[in-house]
Amino acid sequence: MGIEQYILFLVGGVSAMFTFFLHVDLNQGPVRASSLVGVLVGVFVLVCPDLLSPYLTQNLPLVCFGASFIGMVSSKVLSNYFLIGFSGIVFTIIFFNTSSFFNGFGGGLGSAACIALLVSLSFPLIRKQRKLQKRGLQIKRHRKSKGNN
Repeated sequence: MGIEQYILFLVGGVSAMFTFFLHVDLNQGPVRASSLVGVLVGVFVLVCPDLLSPYLTQNLPLVCFGASFIGMVSSKVLSNYFLIGFSGIVFTIIFFNTSSFFNGFGGGLGSAACIALLVSLSFPLIRKQRKLQKRGLQIKRHRKSKGNN
């Protein structure tokens, strides 16, 4: 994996967090925040195409705009900037591995963003379930020790 892929991972995470910042902290609304991120990156790529490699010129706007869909999430659903940035990175991984499958289909970026967000939303549930399982084991052990006395 080259430096260009690492740049896209970073950009995916930052794009999701910046969109969420515009949406929640600056009260721009989810659609406007995502659009602003997409337009800023698109204009940058169009105005300064010689600053980037052809690979980045082609993929940077797609990753930024797709990851910006993650930042559209409601703060009531997810308000942790770390998880939003992580979702942007997961989106980039999905983008790398499935971009050929989404050729010619609308909604590919949004579908990948939804999957990435669902992955991040599952972390607190998994962590909570592990704690409950550990507590259940401790209760069972405690009951067995009381029964043996």
